[in-house]
Amino acid sequence: MVHLKGFGLVRVFRTVSQNGDAEYWATNDLKMTEEKREELEKKGWGIEVYHRGLKQCCGVEQAQVRKAVSILGHLLLALRAFLRLEVYRLQTGVSWYEAKAAILREAIRRYLAHPRYVLQPTA
Repeated sequence: MVHLKGFGLVRVFRTVSQNGDAEYWATNDLKMTEEKREELEKKGWGIEVYHRGLKQCCGVEQAQVRKAVSILGHLLLALRAFLRLEVYRLQTGVSWYEAKAAILREAIRRYLAHPRYVLQPTA
């Protein structure tokens, strides 16, 4: 345990990766065990994967709008698109990236086949 000036006591964990890099984890939960820290680390990694997928596959941070209602609409639609990709991944095993690429390829193929017409979604 370590005392941080202006904060108080914290418990510090040191982890060393296989390549020798050390990381330090600090918590104000003085009763935390190494097992609990590992569990929280795994949950944290899952959140990081979710954020990466949401940004890379659904463009959640690319809204070029300023009004609050437009921002909210963009966020909600991006989340909905991500959930659809995740459900599809769970049902078929196809990654988010592969599914997005397939959607884009089909949209481009249809547009090139009939560039003057509005594309109609298929059932």
